[in-house]
Amino acid sequence: MTLWLVEVVVPESRVQSDAFAGRARAAVEGAARVVETTFASDWSRLYVIVEGANADVLTARLRDADVRVADIAPVRLVGEAPREDAPAPSHLVEWDLPAELKIDQYLKRKAEKTPLYAKVPEVHFLRTYVREDMIKCVCLYDAPDEEAVRRARDAVGAPVDRLSRVAPPSDED
Repeated sequence: MTLWLVEVVVPESRVQSDAFAGRARAAVEGAARVVETTFASDWSRLYVIVEGANADVLTARLRDADVRVADIAPVRLVGEAPREDAPAPSHLVEWDLPAELKIDQYLKRKAEKTPLYAKVPEVHFLRTYVREDMIKCVCLYDAPDEEAVRRARDAVGAPVDRLSRVAPPSDED
């Protein structure tokens, strides 16, 4: 089954965000399984990882639910799949991948560099969703603060194009 990264624009306030996330989840659940949802800390963007369906079906279902899709793309999971007993992500990093980087090069580099996270023990790399078109990847971390995430990214030699604290998960997730 294909994994999809669906980036959704959140038009509502923080108070309404959990209801909005519920509406987005409900819109896709008939066609796909929601793997995880993550809000950017400024509540402007919701990242939804889903398994199954296809882009046209997902986009149509979200549009019918009045959910504006900013972007949708197939992704590959690198790292462990989210588990209920695992720590929730605290930070999300987006890296706009270099145009010349190919998926096999990326995966090899990731395997070689991941052990270097040990240099920053307060940061726990959780997982990455790398777009199959190699435009960007979204990396999730459990860390005390943004500076710690930046130190971890430096340790593995990976840039940060956008870094956001992740909003705490709702009780529904």
